[in-house]
Formats: sequence, structure tokens, C-alpha cells
Amino acid sequence: MMSVQPRRIRLKPWLLAQVNSGRYPGLQWLSPDHRLFQIPWRHATRHLLTTEEENTIFKAWALETGKYQEGLDEPDPAKWKANLRCALNKSREFKLKYDGTKETPVQPYKIYEVCDQPCNGDTFDEDEEEMPNIFGLSIEFSAHVPLVVKLEHGVFVQPGPAGPSNGLGMGGGSMHPPVVTEMPPMVPSAASVAPVAPNPGAAPMEAMSGVQNQEEGQAVPPYKYDLLNSLPLTDLDMRFQYRGRTMGSLTVSNPQGCRLYYGHLEPTPEQVDLFGPVTLNQVLFPGSADIQNEKQRFYTEHLLDVMDRGLILEIWEQDIYAIRLCQCKVYWSGPGVDEQGPPNPMERERKYKVFSLNNFLHGLILFQKGETPTPPPFELYFCFGEDWPDQQKPKEKKLIVVQVVPVVARILTEMFSGELSWSTDSIRLQISNPDLKDQTVEQFKELQRLLQSQHGLGP
Repeated sequence: MMSVQPRRIRLKPWLLAQVNSGRYPGLQWLSPDHRLFQIPWRHATRHLLTTEEENTIFKAWALETGKYQEGLDEPDPAKWKANLRCALNKSREFKLKYDGTKETPVQPYKIYEVCDQPCNGDTFDEDEEEMPNIFGLSIEFSAHVPLVVKLEHGVFVQPGPAGPSNGLGMGGGSMHPPVVTEMPPMVPSAASVAPVAPNPGAAPMEAMSGVQNQEEGQAVPPYKYDLLNSLPLTDLDMRFQYRGRTMGSLTVSNPQGCRLYYGHLEPTPEQVDLFGPVTLNQVLFPGSADIQNEKQRFYTEHLLDVMDRGLILEIWEQDIYAIRLCQCKVYWSGPGVDEQGPPNPMERERKYKVFSLNNFLHGLILFQKGETPTPPPFELYFCFGEDWPDQQKPKEKKLIVVQVVPVVARILTEMFSGELSWSTDSIRLQISNPDLKDQTVEQFKELQRLLQSQHGLGP
């Protein structure tokens, strides 16, 4: 039987009617003025329909819009939920106020606010703006070299193009220098950057901060920062954007870095040249199921299909290096790369330094001294399969863009974004040793002096 075409349904009147109906357990108003309501948001299992999933607002929306036909289509609760989430995100008449799924409680739910906005975007109108021609997508085509790769579950497959036998050209199958064994202490949460009481066993750090130990019984200074101990030096915030819409985000806390890829091929010790070190975090690109525009979904899938090997973001002495392994071409911008300039492609299997912590610290110090008008940039953008930077089309119109933010840079910029009152005579930048680690410590010391001066604690 021919499948029915999806119907265009106005989300707002339909959804408010369902909340009023009391037909779905947990879907209810939270405020007497009918401005806030909650939706139960339990984890949906794919193709395994449970009793709870038989009577949900997600299934009702799929039936109403024609995306699911009882008795004809295979039940897919996960897809039903994705469809309603997509519609809510797209609508200007609903605003997500609380996401209770992040903490994965026993009964997860989301709270939405009904907004008095003109109706715009709450139907499934497809964006018919011109998509890139499929032959214009930046994908490298090369001869397919037969190669058998062993997967974890014991199945053997033959992937597409294989890289040169020497991998990244680093020699010995290694992608990076030996792992640093003396990494600065760090905590995974950015929320740890807050005033802390002195630690009796942390004399070296207290000396570095410039705060003298207090005699017993004397009041503890109100502000004390151990920057080296508090900042997540190697954490990376990542946001996946498909034509300007966020499809997923996460924080990677692996001090060695991560690999962004799409597919089912996991790295093994024997395949370092193909997929990178097994010690990297494996970060999977979001799929295309939530993309409503058919043309956009088609082109996005075409790019994802050639991202099996992926893009490596490697951390070495707090600097970030990018290595493109995938067949899909990658372009990037970041500190030192002008977004008003020409496209900036990455050659395959070549290592690029895309962020330097020392350069950032130096720029932040110059900004606080008033020697530069703006804080140093720190955001990185990787555009897959299309030119970037691009004077004709903004990043919001690109099929796949990944934003990468070094968490330490964002935190420090926020900490030092206000105006400071200090004397240049009392603050000096001391660099006595050209060693990279010593230079990093000296710059952190300078930032601590600036922060203490900001709060009137003296030099």
C-alpha cells in the first residue's frame, strides 16, 4: 500500500489541545495561567514497543502528521520522540524552560513555556533555499585499496579508501609524541573555578598565588584561586551544528584528545594508521534522522558516509592539534585564521596546531593591561565538505560544522572580562626560563596577580 504523505499540522493548537485533554499520563499544566506544561520524556527503545509507549504524545504526533501509520509502519518510539522534539525546537511558540533528562531521573521530563510569538516555524515547511550541488561537496576520491579490518564483534568488513602505509608520516605507526607523564592537576568540571580556602598542604601553590599564609585565628582572604589546580586544562566543549541547528553537544575530558567520526569502525591497536590511537575518546557525529528537509538530509548523509576515519583532535602540552583522516575534506578557522579570509583547507594526514594555550594566555594578559582592544579568540570551527571561511555563505548555512571550545580559555575569558583596577608598577610578568611548561606556569601566575588585584588583595 502506498504510504501517505506527511501532513502539515500547526503544532501549537494541536499540542495545547492534547495538554488540555488529560489523555496522556504526565502531560499536564504546571501553572494556572496555562503558560508552563510538562512532557514526560522517558528513554525510547527502538522497535521495542512497550505498554507505556503505546499511549504517548510522541506517537500521537507521529499519527497526526502522517509520519506513522498504524498497521503499516514499523513502530519506532525513538523516531516518534525525535520528530516531536524537532518540531518543538523549530517552533518560536514554545520555549524549553527545563530539561530533566540531563540528570536521567527515574521519571525524566521536560518543561516548556507557551510563548506569545507570531506563528513561524511550527509547521514542517521545508527550507527550499538552494542546497549545494552534490558534485560541489568537498570529498576526496581515491583508489579503493582492499583491506580487511577486524571489528570487535568478530565480523570482518572491507572499508573504502585506505591511507598510506605509514599512516600520518610520523614513523613507527605513532600519531603523536610520547604521552606526557607529568600533566598539571586538573578537575573535570568548569564549576570548580571558584574561591577556595587555602590548603595547608599546598604551600607551593599558595606561594605562586602571592597570598601569604594567615596566622591561626586570622580571617581567610575572601578570594583565593589555584588556577593550575582548578582549571580543566584539557577539556573540550563540542557542538555539532547542521545548517545552524545544534544536533548535539558534549564535553570531552580525555587529556589526550578525541576522534570525531561516523560509522561503525572502532580503532584497534593494529589499525592506528587508519583510525588513530585507541586511547582517544571516540565521538560519533549525530545522524541525519532529525533533519526534516529531504535535500539537506540527502547531502548530509552523503558527507557522513565518507567520515569513517574521522578527524582527530589531539592534545599535546595543552595545545590542540587537528589531523584530518577522513575522505571528506575539512576546512577550519580559529585563532590566527581570519574568517574574512579565503577558505582554509586541511591536507589529509597532516598535523595542524589549531590552538596554543601559551599564545592565548599571552593575549589575555595584553588585553588586561589595555594593550589590545579585545580578548584573544579561542573558538575553533571545523566545516566538513564545504569551503570555510566563505564570504558567500555563513557557517549557519553549512551542512556540517563542529564548534570546539577549549574550556580553560572560555573560563579565563569570563573571569577576566571585566575592567580591572591595578597599578602597572605592582604587576610584572616574570619569565626566567624558556621551557614551555615554565612559561605556562609563569603566565598563570600573572593571571592570578591580576585577579587578586581586581579584588583589592594587593600584589
